[in-house]
Amino acid sequence: MAGTDRSKIKLKSEAGSTEKNIPAVILVEPQLGENIGMVARAMLNCGLTDLRLVRPRDGWPNSDTIKPAAGADIVLNNAKVFRATDEAIADLELVFATTARNRDMTKEVVTPEIAANEMRSLQSKACGVLFGRESKGLKNEDIVRANKIVIIPLNTGFTSLNLSQAVLIVAYEWFKLKNTKVENAGLKNKNTRLANKQELLKMFEHLESELDYHGFLRIKEKRPTMVQNIRNIFERAKMTDQEVQTFRGIIKSLTKFQRKC
Repeated sequence: MAGTDRSKIKLKSEAGSTEKNIPAVILVEPQLGENIGMVARAMLNCGLTDLRLVRPRDGWPNSDTIKPAAGADIVLNNAKVFRATDEAIADLELVFATTARNRDMTKEVVTPEIAANEMRSLQSKACGVLFGRESKGLKNEDIVRANKIVIIPLNTGFTSLNLSQAVLIVAYEWFKLKNTKVENAGLKNKNTRLANKQELLKMFEHLESELDYHGFLRIKEKRPTMVQNIRNIFERAKMTDQEVQTFRGIIKSLTKFQRKC
């Protein structure tokens, strides 16, 4: 997408270029170019530049984004487009999903402030926040892929926000902690890290394949909910890359080798 002269502005620390754990903003099936532009503006207000779009309804690039972005061209020009949510979050270790509705799943719910503290505590650029469609928000199949849910505390009688407002609130909570020390940051063991979403997805697929083969998921109408519950168990565990490898070894051992009497 062609930018304006303002795209030549050199962003220093205010754009987060010297920081290592800048959150990605992932918009799942955004519907209007104007809203994407306003999201870009809100992101750059808070020093965020990693915008990821999952199946934008009106395609990409989209000229309707330019004017509402008000000069946040660096965000639009660097935006990445993905075919699926799994692809958009594959490299991330910590993912939050935003929603205003109660969901029928067991998953920890936090405020934007708590989410920002957790993202600041990471020692690498490996976190992100999922935002859903303007009309209906995220689907459960997107939310199950996140570690935790973010709900913005608002007037219970009126919780409606537009997409850019929601992004701005979460992004600002992260930005205002810029010069604040976060205690107990990161994993203590330098030889490991949190597993990213691609590693977890491969583990899930491995486990579910064996559960299908051995008949645990044989009831067709119950399978989606059972898979969702299983994945949520492991998402809450905050597994490291080494733990994922170990668990996949356990699956292989239990399914490939005969029991010794």
